This record gives sequence, structure tokens and C-alpha cells, in this order.
Amino acid sequence: MTTTRRLGTRVAMTRTGSLGAGAVVTRTRWLGVVVAVTVVVAVGSTGCAVIPVTGPHSVADAGGGDPLSKPFQRMIAIRPQKGWSPAQLIRGLQAAMAAYPDDPKILPSYLTPNALAKWDPSGPVNVIEDGFEVLPPGPRDGSDAVLKVSLKARWVAKINEDDSYVPTIGDWDGGAFELVKDAEDNYRVNDLPRGLLLTASDVARAYRATNLYYLSRNPQDPRLVADRVWLRLKPTESFAQTILERLIEPPTSALQGGAVTTSFPPGTQVKSITHGDDRVVVNLSGGLDPVRDESLLAQIRYSLNRNEVAKGRTIEVQVDGEVYGLDQPNSDERWLDDSSDTAYYVNRGAVHYLGKDGPAGTVQGPAGEPREGYSGFALSREGDGLIAARTSTGISVAGLTQEGRWQEVIRGADLTAPTWHRDGSLWTYDRQNAALLRYDPAGGGGAQRVTFPLKGLDVTRFRIARDGVRVAVTTGKNTVQIGAFIEGAGGTQPGNFHMLTTTEIGEKILDLAWEDADHLLVLIENKAGQILNQVNVGDGETVGVPLKEALGSLAAQGDRVLAATDDGAKVVELNQDQKTWTAKIESDGGAPLFPLG
Repeated sequence: MTTTRRLGTRVAMTRTGSLGAGAVVTRTRWLGVVVAVTVVVAVGSTGCAVIPVTGPHSVADAGGGDPLSKPFQRMIAIRPQKGWSPAQLIRGLQAAMAAYPDDPKILPSYLTPNALAKWDPSGPVNVIEDGFEVLPPGPRDGSDAVLKVSLKARWVAKINEDDSYVPTIGDWDGGAFELVKDAEDNYRVNDLPRGLLLTASDVARAYRATNLYYLSRNPQDPRLVADRVWLRLKPTESFAQTILERLIEPPTSALQGGAVTTSFPPGTQVKSITHGDDRVVVNLSGGLDPVRDESLLAQIRYSLNRNEVAKGRTIEVQVDGEVYGLDQPNSDERWLDDSSDTAYYVNRGAVHYLGKDGPAGTVQGPAGEPREGYSGFALSREGDGLIAARTSTGISVAGLTQEGRWQEVIRGADLTAPTWHRDGSLWTYDRQNAALLRYDPAGGGGAQRVTFPLKGLDVTRFRIARDGVRVAVTTGKNTVQIGAFIEGAGGTQPGNFHMLTTTEIGEKILDLAWEDADHLLVLIENKAGQILNQVNVGDGETVGVPLKEALGSLAAQGDRVLAATDDGAKVVELNQDQKTWTAKIESDGGAPLFPLG
């Protein structure tokens, strides 16, 4: 795969040395306009890499000895220098913003008392591309005493106050900087936009994309649900501490409103995290139930291990120094998606099993018989044994047994392909009547309308993730939105929608499929051919998948990605190298599918 959204690489002048406890960093000798020093450190440790002074170059991460930490590069900003031009001052200010969370003392030296009194560092962090340009200033009063300076830059993303990362498109237009001269005839910033402005390399250097794990709302079928955040590395604490401090807080806005819950009661605090060769000890305090809570241990385990922290070690959780529970490295995976990876495909309206090396027989009952006019097939959880399909008059369901019969359960002339929730309910969107419909096979009665915030848009697909929490919706030909099931006035309903990705003008989305609860596969067609992207639904990170031939439909489950060619004849599977495909069926193939998703 090829990653198509990158954070870039910050180029900076550096000095030889290391940054340990009590270290003193001396001022560098200036070569051109150098406004900051990057020092490579490991969070929570005193180990550092030695960086030679050889001019502008890319600085790689250094390894650290602390298994609870992540290596990172710390930005050391300097105060403005005498005689700096407006462009030099703005670049120095931006570097001071990059260093501000670790060292807030430098940035005020760039500001007048007026600006310092008004400027607020809180709010979203704006991220722009590295190669930003400081435009020539324009005078504000007919002289060079008061200047207005703007930036020309591409806006990459914003990091919200809840630590969510939101990709953006277009030019950054966050406002201008007003510069005035001080008593010594040096420029200082008298007015500036609110918040911190970082480059993509600043973010790559000081932040880490992190999955926090919360719980789905169904106590009978608890799942861990990943919430993607971008956490800033701190030189004063281990990354494990940073993760757990954030985990005990509410999830990001994408999963609020009752989409998920947590086993951490209000008031929980992380007192300490220590480690030995084979054990990590997490000491908590607060109103935790004295009875061991397996879900709390699972939240801690996956939030640490899935972010490559404490991996392979026993995690001992304490409450006020008393042992609460042990979590072994080989603990079961039941908290994550347990959906079957049994693969199927549809040929001439009949559903077939897809074995490792090709066709493996048809399913039982009428679903295994050829049938005209049925499309958009969807399988329930394997234990439920139901299949749904769209017809010209509605959605029909059949059991995968010899006694099963097709029965129309939702009527409508213009419905999206059906999708199953892991609770056993069936969903579709009625485009003609702008209504989201839910049918419960176990509840009796017909389909029920569900409150839906996107009903005014041209909804073309509605797909539920296997964890039963997130939903993906396509609107029109080229936009994907992500939401989650929340608690509304009328009960459980989709909400919290935000745009995940959109295509260029002239392109259209041909199909999409949930790969797992965190990633969506999106098949796009343009004049040059097709593009297949894997998109992280938490932060929009997009990875391109090479294509060998044109595809018509997708299905995925974990590591397995299947596709039918656009003529429907072949079924191909993506190999483990994520670059090449192998044909599973050379002819008489059809649309592949997995249970749920």
C-alpha cells in the first residue's frame, strides 16, 4: 500500500548535544535564518541521540530505552534576534508556537504587551504544510512602523481540543499578523490569530496517532471500540501515562452522545505507572468497584498494547497500591470484532461459499438458487443465518436453511442496499421518501422509521460497521460521511456525522466496504481508471491499494479483501503484501461478501 497523506518532514538546523535532566542548551551559531533547534529525546527518559551540525537536514527519530515511551524530537525555540525582518520574525514565532507546550517562556518575547494580553493559545491547533510562505508585508499607516503580514500555506488539518485530528482541504486563511516596531526599532507582533499554528513536521515530531479503547453500549455483547486521537508527547511523563490520562476522560465528539461507555468511574486518577522486565504496574485511585472488572482491564490492555506500549508484558492494575487485577499478554481477543471470515459470492442471484482455492458449494435453501432481480446481498452474523437482498419492490430476507423462504420485509421502490447490525436488525435508506428504516426479525411487525440527520442529502449508501457502533454513508457520487449510533429522543439513532473523504470533481465512488471497525475501503473511478483507498475513519489517514484490473464491488473482513472484477466474471483477493492480487475464481464469479460489514 502507498500512504497518500503524509505529515511531511521538518527541516531544521540542529546542534551536537543531548538533553537530559538539568541539561543546558546553548545558543546555536546562525547560518541563514535558523529559528529553532530540534533535540531527539525519548519521552520520560534521559536518553538522547547525538545530532551533528551539518546544515539543514531531516532528523530521524531516536530509539529510547523506556518500553513505556515513544521517541520524539523536541523543538527548542529561541527569542527574536535584533534586526530580524518581518518574515524572519513570523517564522521564529511559528517555531516558538511549536515549542510552546513544552516551553511557554519563549513565545511571549515575540509579542507586544497588547498582543500578549489578547492572544489565547487554546482552541484547535491549526496544521499547515511545511513549505509555507510569508508574503511581503503591506504598510498599515503609510510607513514601515506598522505592517500587516499574511501567510500563503496549504491547510492540512486541525487538532481539536478533544485531541481528534480532522483533515482539511484548501488554503489556510486564519487571519493576518500585525507587526509594529518597538523602542529599539525591532519588529514585534501586535496582533495575531488565536491558537497555535504548527507545520505538518511539527505534528509528526511531537504527536502520535493513538487508539483509545472504549466500550460499546450493549452489556450482553460488549465490544471494544477504538477512538482515534492525536496525543502530544511530553518530556515530563511516559507515553503510557499520557495514554491512560486521556483514556479516563470522555471520548472525542465522534463517539459522544452515548455511542460508547467506559468502565472508569468519574474521579479516577492515574497515580503512577512503573515497569520491570516483564510487568507493567498501573496504580489508579478513585471510586473503582473493588470487584475485578474485566472490561476495565481490557480497556487498559488494548490502549497500551495496540499503541506498541507495554506490549508483551503482564499488566498489573492496582487501586491505591492494592492489586486489583492482572492482565496476561496472551489474554483472549473476545473484546474485539469476532465476526466470521467465511467468504461468499453471488452468481446469477445464487449465494455460494468461497473456499481457500475457489468455489466451495452453494448455501442451503432458496438463497442458493439462481434468481433474477436480486442484488445488494447482505449477510447477518453467522449464528443468525439470515441473508437480505434488494429487489425492485423492496428488501427481502431468507434463512440459510433448506426450509428458508424469501420474504419481503421492507417495501420501497428506491432503497439502498441492506445492511445488518450485529444486534440482528436490518437497515436501509428509503431514497424516495427520505427515511431511514429499521426492521427487527425478532420483534415482529414491519419496518420502523428512525430519526436521521442526513435525510435532506442524496444518500446513496448506508453501511454499518461490524462493531455495531459506527456507520458509513455516501452522499451523492463522491462524499463519504462517518457517524455513530447514539441515544436520541426516539431511541438509538445514527448521529455525530462528519465528512470523512470526498473525491475530485469528475470522480465517483463505485463501492465501499468496512475492512474492520477502524478502516473503510473506498473504490473510486475517474477518467484515468480506478483508485482503491483504505481510510482510517478516526483521522482520515488514507493508504492507496494498487489495482491490477478494474473492479466492480468489494468485501472485506480483517486481513482479507475480496473484489469482483467490473464484468463480474472474476473474484480476486488481495495478497498479504497488500500490493498484488490473486484470482480465486476465473469465470462465473460475482460480488463477494462476508457476514456483517
